[in-house]
Amino acid sequence: MNDTKSLDLICLGRVAVDLYAEQIGSRLEDVASFARYLGGSSGNMAYGTARLGLSSAMLSRVGNEQFGNFVREELASVGVDVSGLQTDPERHTGLAILAIKNRDSFPLLFYRRDCADMAIDADAIDPDFIARAGALVITGTHLSTETTQRACRKALDAAASKGVKRALDIDYRPVLWGLTDPGDGETRFVADEEVTRHLQQWLGDFDLIVGTEEEFHIAGGHTDTLAALRAVRKNTDATLVCKLGALGCVVFENEIPERIEDGILVEGVKVDVLNVLGAGDAFMSGLLRGWLRGEDWRTSATYANACGALVVSRHGCAPAMPTEEELFDYLGRRETVRRPDRDKQLNHLHRVTTRTPKAWPQVCGLAFDHRRQLTDMAREVGADQSRLPQLKQLLVKAAEQGAQQAGLEHPAILVDDVFGQDALNDATGRQWWIGRPVELPGSRPLRFQHGDDLGSRLRQWPREHIIKCLVFYHPDDEMALRLDQEAHLLQLYQAACRMELELLIEIIPPTREGDDDRVLARSLQRLYNLGIRPDWWKLPSMNDTAWQAVSEVIDAQDKHCRGVVLLGLDAPMADMKKGFAAAARHDQCKGFTVGRTLFAAPSRDWLAGDIDDQTLVSRVAGNYAELIQEWQRLRESQPTAEEMAQ
Repeated sequence: MNDTKSLDLICLGRVAVDLYAEQIGSRLEDVASFARYLGGSSGNMAYGTARLGLSSAMLSRVGNEQFGNFVREELASVGVDVSGLQTDPERHTGLAILAIKNRDSFPLLFYRRDCADMAIDADAIDPDFIARAGALVITGTHLSTETTQRACRKALDAAASKGVKRALDIDYRPVLWGLTDPGDGETRFVADEEVTRHLQQWLGDFDLIVGTEEEFHIAGGHTDTLAALRAVRKNTDATLVCKLGALGCVVFENEIPERIEDGILVEGVKVDVLNVLGAGDAFMSGLLRGWLRGEDWRTSATYANACGALVVSRHGCAPAMPTEEELFDYLGRRETVRRPDRDKQLNHLHRVTTRTPKAWPQVCGLAFDHRRQLTDMAREVGADQSRLPQLKQLLVKAAEQGAQQAGLEHPAILVDDVFGQDALNDATGRQWWIGRPVELPGSRPLRFQHGDDLGSRLRQWPREHIIKCLVFYHPDDEMALRLDQEAHLLQLYQAACRMELELLIEIIPPTREGDDDRVLARSLQRLYNLGIRPDWWKLPSMNDTAWQAVSEVIDAQDKHCRGVVLLGLDAPMADMKKGFAAAARHDQCKGFTVGRTLFAAPSRDWLAGDIDDQTLVSRVAGNYAELIQEWQRLRESQPTAEEMAQ
């Protein structure tokens, strides 16, 4: 991209919400539940190119409602510029409802009558915004109505005058041109002379035109692919990229040859297909990644084919889009990966490179996920356990107040759903770091609070909640005990991956005679060997030798691990601060989640009726702020382990 351009591309066209059937093999009439994703071909492209490292922007329109907010936030979460995404005060965001019946049948129902993105306001399009981009990419649906044509014309004229490349994804959906019944969104081709004449009026405006064989058939007015391509060539000098499905694609820079394979033919990758919906948007994302980075057509088409292959093997469109790291890992192994959806390395990379937010520089947490300890406390002071939910809501207020006192932007909390569901509800949706326990308190071997049906339980959780599991684990435990605990941890990790939730594993090793500084490192290594790669670890305070051993294991096994947070174990405040000294020297430690050290005494007094709500909040907040400030002071002032080694 030219250095004067702040954006690689702007995507103009459909952006919507997709509701994907979760029951594979069902008719749309029989589907029981849906997963919600970002949708719309242009929205998917903006999202997909952003995941591949391009600086993308969305130029379209959404409703002034919750789905419109979702689309805007979802695009922004991967770095898409949404400053050109208009808000319609009257119309709703477009909606598509999809099912996966079998390998060849994908029932699709569009709810797009008078939807927001088809009412994009041409007058609101700023030519200077278009000029910021290396390319403008338009999808064919937005050439189908007078309103969207005006927007496309203004954007294309601005692009032409500013030296911005122009690309068209033909993206032919007969139902969106009024050529099929409203319920037939699945049909990909209906010949229509009027649509062909209309499209041909626009072909000369583009430098790159991409489509399937059927899409070139409608653009060229012939059902023979070569004849259609030649008809398109008469109307444009653009580079033509014709997608051939599993066979790959062929690129034509000049005249159309006698045989289709005499173009720049780039073979596809053979994978088992789950869902072809969104494959074209993934293809386009990969192609644009190469084209706008100055790669040759063979390389660009290789990216495109690989992105399409990854997406057809997965559920959904936008969430299935690969990241740059994932794409290159796949390209290095693609001949041996027939089922990308079952490849452990690809699945792990997709999981960890698509997390939002991408990083947590520090986590300074107030942990009050205690259940048994608080019921014991209530009994000891003669308080009714029914007050515990209120206590936890007050501790949420203390976390917020303490974080403000310490200048911490995002508080962190650990809170349970046994006594703390109201507290969880209070904190959710505020960009906090929220951990939520699943272990049965005190269990050894590990057991889960709500039983082994983890999937049913975790399905109800908000996506931002982090699964926290405490296990009393030692690598030298008696074998039956160790295997039992490891099996439950593996079950939990697999459930976390399926539910797309982050996982924190807290390890407290029971003390054994002869333990050395490598006990925790050996514990982590054992779990990594089993294929368990949690997003977070929560560990006790350690000396420098133990920290170094733990850091080496994490660095070697999972470079994408979020890091380690320290636990408290009801240690006095002074002891916690001493433990911070060593931890702050190691980059793998991101902070702490400490509980009773901060809240136990004030909570006891509150349960006993000796202090009021505000005093409880104030005392806990003060303790929390003090510990945050001490961590930050040590983190900023002490040399790192690397500096010490030098």
